[in-house]
Amino acid sequence: MSIILRKSLTIVPVTMLFSLACWGQVSVFEGNVKAVDGKPLPNAVIKIERQDIKGSYKTKTDKKGHYFYGGLPLGVYNVTVEVDGADRITKPARTQVGQSVDISFDLATAGQGAQGDESGRALTKEERAEIDKKAKEQAAAMAKNKELNDAFNAGKQAATANNWDAAIDSFQKASQVDANQSVVWGNLADAFMSRAKTKTGADQQADFQKCGETYQKAIALKADDAGYHNNYALCLAQQKKVDEAQAEITKSAQLDPTNAGKYYFNLGALYVNSGNSDPASAAFKKAIELDPNYADAYYQYGLSLMGKATLNGDKMSAPAGTEEAFQKYLQLKPTGPDAEAAKAMLQQLGSKLEVNFAKPGAPTKKKQ
Repeated sequence: MSIILRKSLTIVPVTMLFSLACWGQVSVFEGNVKAVDGKPLPNAVIKIERQDIKGSYKTKTDKKGHYFYGGLPLGVYNVTVEVDGADRITKPARTQVGQSVDISFDLATAGQGAQGDESGRALTKEERAEIDKKAKEQAAAMAKNKELNDAFNAGKQAATANNWDAAIDSFQKASQVDANQSVVWGNLADAFMSRAKTKTGADQQADFQKCGETYQKAIALKADDAGYHNNYALCLAQQKKVDEAQAEITKSAQLDPTNAGKYYFNLGALYVNSGNSDPASAAFKKAIELDPNYADAYYQYGLSLMGKATLNGDKMSAPAGTEEAFQKYLQLKPTGPDAEAAKAMLQQLGSKLEVNFAKPGAPTKKKQ
């Protein structure tokens, strides 16, 4: 008769390839500098001066006239290009959450516009009005940036303390300040997911629904982010939308081949939790093919095959590859959380535990 052996599998979100917290606090300025003749200008000094609080940074253009300065705190700045010891052009700029801001310079235009000309002549009424306009815009940008930064960081602090109501409130405020920041929507979706796990029934499903809707907004802004697609799939899975979840995880694997094994592992988890054993086996096997040292995938693959085991008298028989999967898990994780369970499965199958599981990678001795 058929022996059904199932184990509840909790789907664990794949670790992001970037830190949301870090991106929430720093940004990048970069750009190109052209000389008066229109050619790229190497070795031009780029001075970055923070205006809202004290802060000064400096870099130079490369051989192609390009510069890059990362790790800037959120704030309002003046970016100046200096040539031969003289400041030539200054531009106001503000950092963007998790984005690179292009600040380029063309020395052919030096002395034009709001800076006035270099002859020292008096500014016209129109030029003064333009300067006042830019000053007001800069002040407004500074205030908006501070409001966004304060709300976002308050949400991160609340999330760290597992205060999900406060985290959701703060991230929602940040999204109202600037609705074009994918990292804000991503953190808000995570907060909805975490709060849902503290609830039951209709309230829980409502938060899972909000999680999915919010991740859709993050994906709309950054469709090439594999992590967003993966975590959106987790929201869908909690709503029993398995087909949609599978599509999102498949996108994750396509966008991020390096971590495709983890995404296929999550796909297998979705199938396990929905009671689809055959597709689960295929997904775990694919995860192993993509990452031959993925211990947890071996264990889950073994479990999925064990569900097809049959009992003839006193002898249990499982599909080919079952014993090898559990043996490989024990080689890779001899003291792992599922080590004892893997040994128990092998014993049920009559496999002798002759491997020195204390040494990962030790060769398996053949049974006599």
